[in-house]
Order: sequence, then structure tokens, then C-alpha cells
Amino acid sequence: MKIGITCYPTYGGSGAIATELGMELARRGHQVHFISYAQPFRLPHFLERVYFHEVEVARYPLFEYAPYDLALAAMMHEVTLRESLDLLHVHYASPHATSAWIAREMLGENTPLKIITTLHGTDITLVGQERSFLEITRFSIKQSDGLTAVSEYLRDETVEHFGVSPERIAVIPNFVDPTLYDRGRYPCRKGALTNTGEKLGMHISNFRPVKRVRDVVRIFRKIVREVPARLVFVGDGPDRSEAAHEASALGIADRVLFLGKQDSVAELLACADLFLLPSESESFGLSALEAMASGVPVVASRTGGLPSVVDHGVSGFLAEIGDLEAMAEAGATVLQDPGKWKRTSEAARAVAVERFGVNRVVPQYEAYYNQILVGSSETAARAAAAV
Repeated sequence: MKIGITCYPTYGGSGAIATELGMELARRGHQVHFISYAQPFRLPHFLERVYFHEVEVARYPLFEYAPYDLALAAMMHEVTLRESLDLLHVHYASPHATSAWIAREMLGENTPLKIITTLHGTDITLVGQERSFLEITRFSIKQSDGLTAVSEYLRDETVEHFGVSPERIAVIPNFVDPTLYDRGRYPCRKGALTNTGEKLGMHISNFRPVKRVRDVVRIFRKIVREVPARLVFVGDGPDRSEAAHEASALGIADRVLFLGKQDSVAELLACADLFLLPSESESFGLSALEAMASGVPVVASRTGGLPSVVDHGVSGFLAEIGDLEAMAEAGATVLQDPGKWKRTSEAARAVAVERFGVNRVVPQYEAYYNQILVGSSETAARAAAAV
């Protein structure tokens, strides 16, 4: 197949999984064309059968804000004609699904193009429900030939707020490459981040308010009272300064390190002893899954799609949103008990490999694509679930 993929190229779960999917599809013999305003952050400079098409937004004095959605639609139209794409797979509904619909309308009936929209999270739970975006998001979702959601939670949210039939939405979870996230393949870098005998906690995100990064610091302060440890933040975003301020206010700034955006996430996770994710909401929790694949016990909020990823008390620990005491107690307990840490680490790795491994999930997308090209979204959803 010839597949066009559009995603946000910046640091975040939707862009990461879209890029990983495209690269894996290329390895399986498909031709993949990324269409976005910048090269996705996880895309290497060259891969066989992978192409990148940059959307350039013209700037005129008339426009106070450059119309990216229209420029994107024009590029989707151009690439589809030039490369004879079979389908466009857009990640994140707004504005990507809208742009894809415009591109298809421009093509007309003589150039059929299927559109698949994958819903990742805040495009449904936050942005899409804003009054000014609600109807255009609803329209664009319903105009898609296929719909996938990364968790049952997100499917249910879409059904409730946008009036989409649940049979139209295939739940295809996020995935990891178990080989890439095998902590045994990387040299130990822990000594560069901690002193001898200290444990290493980690948080990876885009530092948006929904991630509650100040709570990460507060949980860590409670843990460090019981266990010698240091905390590493990976990523960047609007609340990074809030986290740094909280660490200073609590007197633990010397134990908290901010690494910023990093490409070598798997290598960093291989050093970690605990992963903290006290989010307000997570439609799936890709960073938690990547930690689990690296054998890192996860302490997270019981929210959204996280309970479908983390088996409480087995592969990690869940607590109610804002229950910092429970999260800190779980983290300190597992760090203090080597036997419990080992059992949790092994269980986390097993769940990630067996339930969310790349060879388990990507064939579901391939089956879905094939059915969308020849049938309906309901048939495609059943085909993906059967893989």
C-alpha cells in the first residue's frame, strides 16, 4: 500500500506513535509518506520507503495567523495525486481530519481516497469539545472512512460527545518495540545521573498542565524521605518552570535534574528504577508503556486508559488523581523491596511485550487498512479486533 500519514511532529504521544507506525509499515514493505510542517521528531534522516513532505505556509500581510489547515490540505492533495496514495491516515482529529476531507473533495470522484482518523486524546477530551471546534470536529470525524481510538476509554468518550456509533470505531492500542526498550541492551548510565546507592525516578512528558508535573515533584519528595534517590525529568513544555520552582520550594532542587527533550528515551529508561505519571487524564499513557517495556515499575493515576495498560499491584501501581500519599507509598515500597521490584519489573515487561508489542499491534492496522479499502468501517473494526 501507499500510505500518507499526518501527525503533529512535536514531542508528544500522538506524534511518536504515528512516526513509529509509519516506520514499521515501511519495514513491512509499504510505502509511507509523512505530510506535516516539520519532520517528525522520531524520524531518522533516511529510511527505505519513507518520504517526508513539508507543508509550507505562505505568509501574507492579509493573514494575522497563517492558515496551516488549508496549506496542509493542499499538500495532501498534491502528494496523493503525485504518489497515487491509497489512503491518508491522520493522527489527531483537529485539524488533520478536516484537512484530509478538503483534500479528498478537491480530488473529486475520479481519484478515490480513503481517510482514516486515529483519535489520541485531547483532540476528543479537550480541544474537540471546545464550543468553537465541536461541530467541525464532529463533522470531520464522521466524514472519515475509518476511525480508530487508542483505548476503550477514548472510544467511549468519542461515542458520548460526538454521537459516533461505537461499531465504527476500532480500538487499536499504542505499541512498543520490545527490542528497542530492552534495558539489557544498553550500558548502565546511572552513575552519570545519581550517586552510588541511590535510586532513580523518572518522568517523561510534554509538561502540559494535564501531566501535573508539580505533583511529580511532591511525590518524589515524599519518596526521598524513605529512599535515597534522584529524579530526572525528560521533555519540555509550558509547566517545566513550575516543576523547577516546586523542587526549589520543597528544598530538593539538588536532587532533581531536567534533561529537556531527548531522542534516546529507551536508553534513559534503562537506567530508571521508577516511573511517575500522576496525570489528570491519559487516554492511553504511551510513556508508561515505554517504561514498562523497559522493566520500570510505574506509579500512575487511575484515570482514562491507564488501567488498561497498568495492572495495579502486578505490573505497576495506580491511585486516585491527586492521592500523592498513596503514590509515594507505592513508590517507596517497591524501591525498598528488591524482590518486589524484580517481580513488578518482570511483569511490566511481560505485559508490554505480550499485549502491546509491535508485532501484536501493527498487523491490526494493516488488517484495518485492507478492510477500509474494500469495505466498511464496521467490517474493518471487526477485522482489526480479530488479529
